[in-house]
Amino acid sequence: MKIMDCTMRDGANVLGNGFPKDLTVMMLKGLTDNGVSIIEYGNAKGLGAENLGFEGPVSDAEYLELVQPFLGKAEIGMFLNAKRYKKENVEHAAAKGLNFLRVGADAGDAEKYAEVIKTVKEAGLTCRYSLMKAYILTPEKLAEEAKKLEAMGVDEMTIMDSAGCMLPDEVKEYVKALKAVVKIPIGFHCHNNLGMSAANALAAMQSGVDVLDCGLLGMARSAGNLATEVATALAKKYGEASEVDFYGLLDFLEKELIPAMETHGYKTAITPMELILGYSGCHSSFVKKFKEIAKEYGVDVKKLIVEVSKIDRKSPSEELMRKMAETMKGADA
Repeated sequence: MKIMDCTMRDGANVLGNGFPKDLTVMMLKGLTDNGVSIIEYGNAKGLGAENLGFEGPVSDAEYLELVQPFLGKAEIGMFLNAKRYKKENVEHAAAKGLNFLRVGADAGDAEKYAEVIKTVKEAGLTCRYSLMKAYILTPEKLAEEAKKLEAMGVDEMTIMDSAGCMLPDEVKEYVKALKAVVKIPIGFHCHNNLGMSAANALAAMQSGVDVLDCGLLGMARSAGNLATEVATALAKKYGEASEVDFYGLLDFLEKELIPAMETHGYKTAITPMELILGYSGCHSSFVKKFKEIAKEYGVDVKKLIVEVSKIDRKSPSEELMRKMAETMKGADA
């Protein structure tokens, strides 16, 4: 299973229709440096939306220039709302070296947009497809549409819980229904309006989903998305997303993105330290001592917590913390 980060597209809704240049470059670098292999970015309303009343802080042309140093480090593409399709925009994106466009349309409307899919494919781009508001069709009806989309040449499709209304049992039904009838990868995009994004992501993973959409710090439209760092933690527990540097990603968030987003008034729901405690099973009452010892030995406190917790999650002693810190220091030497 792969992680697909949508922060710079769906997450951009927290600031309007897009992130400014500095944050865009910061996130492109942070994600590619830490192994996130699929990235969707650009205007929050999609390619070409700027000419239809959805102007962002950066134009499509500027976004396509900003991404140039990062092409080849990950699969990078843009969202294309099928209703806002223009052939020249698709051709421009292809000429600038994007890997994919993700065509988005409401579930049940696929046959209306055969030309869009054809144009994306003829331009030499991977065609991902978002089944928006997937829940308006039954799993069986959505599976029928998935078969049509595969026949049209779509390379991957995403079940989108656009309103954040789905529950884990429903997610399992939808993923299994699509996996049973098509050979192309199936993704899942969860919103957190019922507080179910993590539970739904787990249900999708357990049902064999191939790609999991998420956003750094949970940033996305409405109540937000599954946080990329949380998705990575969950995936690691299932032996997935081995390409992502989990600790490197958390360091990037702590040192760069969280401080930057705080200047825009965005508050992180789950901090990297809080996530590590959940990931490791370490009680928060031990954090102060862990920080003291990590600083003394010059080791990563998050890694120290995880390694010590593998041995003792009940009441880790200072002796154990020091012994592990010494081992980690020696390994890094």
